[in-house]
Amino acid sequence: MTGNALFVCFGWTVLLCLCVQAYENLALHQPAQQSRTWRSYTADRAVDGRYTDLRLGGGQCAESDGGQTAEWWVDLGGVKNIHHVLIQHVDWYFLGFSVYISNTTNKEDGVLCFRDTNYTNATLPNPVNITCTYHGRYVFYYNNRTHRPYPNGYESYTGIGLCEVEVYGCRSLRNYGENCSLECPHNCLDGYCDIVEGTCLGCKPKLIGPRCRECAVGFFGNNCSKNCSLTCGNPGVCHKVTGHCNGSCLAGWEGDMCENECSVGFYGANCFQNCSMTCGIPGTCERITGYCSGGCQRGWTGVKCEEEHRPLTIVLHLTLFWALRTSWCQV
Repeated sequence: MTGNALFVCFGWTVLLCLCVQAYENLALHQPAQQSRTWRSYTADRAVDGRYTDLRLGGGQCAESDGGQTAEWWVDLGGVKNIHHVLIQHVDWYFLGFSVYISNTTNKEDGVLCFRDTNYTNATLPNPVNITCTYHGRYVFYYNNRTHRPYPNGYESYTGIGLCEVEVYGCRSLRNYGENCSLECPHNCLDGYCDIVEGTCLGCKPKLIGPRCRECAVGFFGNNCSKNCSLTCGNPGVCHKVTGHCNGSCLAGWEGDMCENECSVGFYGANCFQNCSMTCGIPGTCERITGYCSGGCQRGWTGVKCEEEHRPLTIVLHLTLFWALRTSWCQV
């Protein structure tokens, strides 16, 4: 239905002009089923494009007898980009109803896009317009009377009384906007986007944000709102999605984002190097340079205590020994 529609309600006829529906009715003449059927009032009557109330002799509504649960669904023929569901109904049993959208014939596999918890017989609209901006193939109407006590105004049983169910949206998952003329951003995962805003529901690898764009250098994360770490090996440069430093950190730092200082006993880039065991406190050094900050063990010298220390007297004795040995050899 995209323009005027004829509704017959409670014994009198009105010409109801709905607001202009730019989206297409995806449910029209599509296969439909229901959990129970009363007489010949089958599920397909709710998607035939006709609106005559069965109580006035038209018989154009899908109906069932009363019971503890009632379920009706329509197959849209494939996953569609859905905006809203419009339901013209018979008021019997209708309070407390739910609308689900799913990709399978099991509503529990999908999403609950509406559940009535507030309507009364006085406030329940007809038709009722439910915004459901989801992707899905099957649209379900469901109601139950399985958990007492029931709210005021509820019958003790429920059933199906659907005169027309219209599911408005875009046939193509890659289009959005009121007349489905706009294309989703090319970087959206599988080309899918929100039917109203055109924002991506997912992004291709290394792309982020509502329009799935690359972040500028130095930024990462959702909406590119986070700064890359300045302790990365290349300061301020990181993976645009995760913020990881691409495997390299400045000296003294480690971790995916180079966010952790080196643990005691380690130093250098990514903290891969071990402090010298000849430091004054063995295995303890400055985390960036590896310099031993507490002196060296006896017999060692150097900034990393890497050189053996020989006392001067030993050096003089060795020098004298070699000199004497040389002179003896000459004699």
